[in-house]
Amino acid sequence: MRLTFLYALLCTLLSSIVSAQTPLQDEIHKIVAAARGQVSVSCSLPGSTLNCDLKPLAHPPMQSVFKLPLAVCMFQQITQGKFSLDQPVRFLPSDLFPKGTYSPLQDKYPDANVDVPLRELLRLSVSFSDNAAADIVLRLVGGPTVVDACIKSLGVEGFHLEDGEHGLHRDPTAQYRNWFEPAGAVQFLRKLSDNSPLSPEQTELLLTWMKDSPTGLNRLKGALPSGTIVMHKTGSSGSQAGKTPATNDIGLIVLPDGRRLAIAVFITDASADSATIESVIARIAAAAYGATVR
Repeated sequence: MRLTFLYALLCTLLSSIVSAQTPLQDEIHKIVAAARGQVSVSCSLPGSTLNCDLKPLAHPPMQSVFKLPLAVCMFQQITQGKFSLDQPVRFLPSDLFPKGTYSPLQDKYPDANVDVPLRELLRLSVSFSDNAAADIVLRLVGGPTVVDACIKSLGVEGFHLEDGEHGLHRDPTAQYRNWFEPAGAVQFLRKLSDNSPLSPEQTELLLTWMKDSPTGLNRLKGALPSGTIVMHKTGSSGSQAGKTPATNDIGLIVLPDGRRLAIAVFITDASADSATIESVIARIAAAAYGATVR
């Protein structure tokens, strides 16, 4: 008798939890099954009750998403006078990656030993997700621990960085040490959008690089109305043994009324093909967008 009562109570509690989900959360739950992996989501729109949370405090590997917080920390050091935006920075032979690693910078200068303006290194890091450029900026700024402390000093929770791109390429398991909680990523985006720690000029430059990024066209942008402005940063791991450890996109979606929807979608250890994984991100973004304009 007691077991029957407890079972009934458990069913009631589970039912109340499910019913407490928003229609948007219900829709997202249906969408994510196609990825065949772990999906974590968060979003935010000031002045609304929008809720698309799905495991918002998870610790998904962020991969190249870290390059956006890295740029913010470098801009802060520029403001402090440690660097100037247009100063030349030496691209050293030790900064080179093995051939085949994604880096437009390295493709242009395969032997390194050239000076590159810091502005260009930042643009390549944020807009093109250039691995060599990002690690040069990371070297200048003081390394992962400095970036980690910098982001925490902004009041952003749920960010953890231990390795740069060289570390990730040497050890595939290292990517799981670099994580960003979706809720923290959205908090970071909201800060950048609404109360930026950077100057207006720096903020505008950074958002422009995010908007003009050619990466991840089938992710957050993939199913939105034509012409929708999306300022975003992707992260990708590639696939190993039939699984893709990380397919991510975080960004600000400009709504028809000018408000900015902050959203973060991280897909971890998915076994679906890359097109399907990216379509899951696109469909989640479209669902959140649709919930704001109904």
